[in-house]
Amino acid sequence: MSETELAQRVRSAAIFARTMPEQKLRIVNAVKASGEVVAMTGDGVNDAPALKTAHIGIAMGGRGTDVAREAAALVLLDDDFTSIVGAIRLGRRIYDNLQKAMAYILAVHVPIAGLALLPLLFGLPLVFSPLHIAFLEMVIDPVCSIVFEAEGEEEDTMRRPPRDSAAPLVTAGFTVWSLLQGALVLVLVAGLFVAALRQELPEPDARSLAFATLVAANLGLVLINRSHGTSVLAAFSRSNPALWSVVVATAAILAAVVLILLARDLFHFGPLHGHDIAVALGCGTAVLLLLEAARKVFHPVRRAWQSLQNGRPPAINCLPHFDCSKYSIIRTT
Repeated sequence: MSETELAQRVRSAAIFARTMPEQKLRIVNAVKASGEVVAMTGDGVNDAPALKTAHIGIAMGGRGTDVAREAAALVLLDDDFTSIVGAIRLGRRIYDNLQKAMAYILAVHVPIAGLALLPLLFGLPLVFSPLHIAFLEMVIDPVCSIVFEAEGEEEDTMRRPPRDSAAPLVTAGFTVWSLLQGALVLVLVAGLFVAALRQELPEPDARSLAFATLVAANLGLVLINRSHGTSVLAAFSRSNPALWSVVVATAAILAAVVLILLARDLFHFGPLHGHDIAVALGCGTAVLLLLEAARKVFHPVRRAWQSLQNGRPPAINCLPHFDCSKYSIIRTT
């Protein structure tokens, strides 16, 4: 076959029998030319050229030859193909959690930057000092490095089609959604701070109220970014001990800052009363519910736009018991 004919046949054939090493190599190159990410499994010397050429060469560690293992990028020590599925599952989970952490980082720093600039632009009392920002970063860093890393996989992790290998980790829609989250928190906290000052609340009391509200809204941002598709109620039900450890530690430290007079003076805070705590928690809940409602509208639109911008050609035909929207399986014997 010519290269053009072979490129057409690999899109419809699932099995190539009695293939020579150079023919396996041509098959791999034909599939790569169609824009697919190719993984090649093999154990013999005749598989080595194709293993080397594929994006991901996978050799058998038990029965595989030394040549195949040297040519491959990965070696299955147990010769169990389910290990490949487990690796894909883990890789998708890591990719998702990286996106969640980056969305949270971008969102949470919008209100921090905005509340730091607000007094300079409108002549209001300072909301934050470097000490307040250091406190917030002591919450943000563990959330990014521990909480999101410990997040479990999404329910549809293995039901998604392969993503475009050229797609960036941070897309325009992703950035807009993150900025929208941060802008909502900024408007809410800044509005509460200004309203407290207009009600002639002492400046330290207004600052402590705004800070407690920002901490509660921060928790709302964490919960809304725990999942790409499931509801907030599902996010509450998913187990993540690291999250609740960070939440308890943050609440305990904030309570100590407010209750201990020396720490309160250091932070330039006023006392927090019961209704102040209720307002802060209510604002955090409002952030959660508003973002949940916005996500149901924004995410379908973003996915549709991305599919138009980064549309993939139909996947190569595969074996009958596989979903062709996931992976393409070609067997060479």
